[in-house]
Amino acid sequence: MEKAKVYFTRDISSEGLMKIYEALSPELPGKVAVKVHSGETGNQNFLRPDFWKALIDKVGGTVTECNTAYEGTRNTTEKHLKTIEEHGWNKYFPVDLLDAEGPDMELEIPEGNCIKKNFVGKNLANYDSLLVLSHFKGHPAGGYGGAIKQLSIGIASSFGKAYIHGAGEPEKIWTSEHNSFLESMADAAESVVRYFGGKAAYINVMKNMSVDCDCCAVAEDPCMKDIGILCSLDPIAIDQACIDLVYASDDPGRDHLIERIESRNGIHTIEAAAKLGFGTREYELIEI
Repeated sequence: MEKAKVYFTRDISSEGLMKIYEALSPELPGKVAVKVHSGETGNQNFLRPDFWKALIDKVGGTVTECNTAYEGTRNTTEKHLKTIEEHGWNKYFPVDLLDAEGPDMELEIPEGNCIKKNFVGKNLANYDSLLVLSHFKGHPAGGYGGAIKQLSIGIASSFGKAYIHGAGEPEKIWTSEHNSFLESMADAAESVVRYFGGKAAYINVMKNMSVDCDCCAVAEDPCMKDIGILCSLDPIAIDQACIDLVYASDDPGRDHLIERIESRNGIHTIEAAAKLGFGTREYELIEI
């Protein structure tokens, strides 16, 4: 597989975001689903809608989310829609809670390492292409969160999230074998990539990098300085590039983030994804 192109800018602004997107110039035909993280109530680190506005306006996309599988302000449709409103998403954009109503849509994963099907919000069927907007940071379970997590846990329905966490046994949402959970994330991501057939693009923003996820109501403050924005057609390459930039940083706070990634074996998600072949860990970083 050829090296993937990953575009990179240190300009973390709406202008920098537009510039890097235009450098990639992806083809996103038809109706575009824009996957964001709506942010758990109380979280101080998630990226606000005004940061994304110019880009989402450009693609004419619909902001999409799915309910969570744990207690909080986003685990039911009613509470999640209220949180989306409080965080200002529907002030700027049409918003579609993909699993607001059942039944879920099932995606097959014939080559899956741990799971052979993925449960996503049924409204995903209404879209022709996908733009995945990820806040790159740490994660309490996965070690890190980026494009692969957004494709898997992010697009999975509430039940689908439990199914992935439990490596096919949703009742084991918090007790499954850890590497099996990481491999299940890779499996689920593969099914979404295959569903859109290449009509997808990925942006990772390395800003407000806490060891905790935007799903945490009580999250640690960022532990290292901001790095930049990355954009690619390859979800594996963009996550690998972010990991490499963290390791290459001379910021002393990087050690805390690296400890979180390594203690959760976060790189295994990328390894499992590469094994499935829907992207590559080999990339060319093109600074804009």
